[in-house]
Amino acid sequence: MSRPQKPTPAKLLIGLFLKEKRFIVPVTKALTEKFGPVDMASAWFLFNFTTYYEKEMGAPLFRRILVFKPLIKQGDLAQIKLITNTLEREYSKDSKRLINLDPGYLLRERFVLATCKNYSHRIYIGRQIYADLTLMYIKGRFKTLPWTYPDYADKKMLAYLERVRNKYVIDLKQTAQ
Repeated sequence: MSRPQKPTPAKLLIGLFLKEKRFIVPVTKALTEKFGPVDMASAWFLFNFTTYYEKEMGAPLFRRILVFKPLIKQGDLAQIKLITNTLEREYSKDSKRLINLDPGYLLRERFVLATCKNYSHRIYIGRQIYADLTLMYIKGRFKTLPWTYPDYADKKMLAYLERVRNKYVIDLKQTAQ
């Protein structure tokens, strides 16, 4: 018989994409007020994998990943998604978002994003939010899945997420002491 196990604390990441980079400072400030200081921030990635968001947000779009210093409870992901949705609404004009926020968490073995959209591979986590298993860490590197968003499957993004994972492993060791 298996026994319930306490979930490992997770590294909170929030991906954001936007057209106007001027929003990065106030949005980062708002996020750090909610989730604590940023531990790492990615370079800018050109978000050119789909035109889906261009009608709403314009083009070109840029992505940046913010990684937060405090570790979170995995069970908090639904509430974090609701908070980021509220912030997206605050940064809207004429019912169109000026920013898109993708919260998720990273563990040693996987990277998970939160979404409001149900699909066959997504698991309901409460509060009308689903968890999307985006990447799995197997044999020393992240592996994409058939449904992994193209920007998260990009080689530069995968390399960045592996650096985040390395930092997360150090953070776990420090919290265990």
